Amino acid sequence: MKIGVADYGMNVWDGGLFDIEQRLIGLKEIGYQGTERLIASSPSEALFRSATYKKLGMDFATCLGPTPQASIQWTSALGKNYVWTAVTGNTFDVFCRQVNHQVAICKKWGICVGLHNHLGSLVETQEQLEEFLRRCPDCGLILDTAHLAAAGGDPVEVVKKYGNRLVSVHLKDWLVLKPEIGLDKWTERGRFCELGAGNIGLDNIKVMEELVKCGYDGWVFVEQDTHLQDPLIDLAKSRNYLKRAGF
Repeated sequence: MKIGVADYGMNVWDGGLFDIEQRLIGLKEIGYQGTERLIASSPSEALFRSATYKKLGMDFATCLGPTPQASIQWTSALGKNYVWTAVTGNTFDVFCRQVNHQVAICKKWGICVGLHNHLGSLVETQEQLEEFLRRCPDCGLILDTAHLAAAGGDPVEVVKKYGNRLVSVHLKDWLVLKPEIGLDKWTERGRFCELGAGNIGLDNIKVMEELVKCGYDGWVFVEQDTHLQDPLIDLAKSRNYLKRAGF
């Protein structure tokens, strides 16, 4: 497995991504191997940034361009394996139909599509996730452990049942701050935190152990959407959490 960072939370803290080389150097120093997304606005920028990753001995899993079509083509051209679902459907039926169409297009380019389960989305609970995977049999899964666990799901069970559908994993933890607030206002209910600091009983080490058992050998991305201090401090804590468990 490769262990990297899904750096959305870093962008929130910094106010954006202003220097990818500086970010990659900082992440490499604390033990990470890359980031999930290479973000580019043009083919030349995608190529230059890809070279920057390689120069620094770092890697990425997918390319995010200005349009879904660009993301698909650039991800394929750069030799990566998947893109996120990028459809507009706002009902479950339409969403699934559109994802199946995106999957068919991506097959032509030799890549797959991954669904990222997320609080407040059409695929929030484990029941919804399993129904989605049934309806979209050729779509992969970008499993987010904390989004699923916060919605009452069991990430370990999902890995056991759908390990062959995984295209990447977001490893994160969740801290409930106001349990009286429901999931419909999940951003007020709690926040994401460094691995091991959550309070919902999520055992990300068991998730990692199950990934090994099922033979998963792809990317695992540590992610912390909400930082209250320099993200590199939080991400170092999470990396050390994994190292202590042998990862």
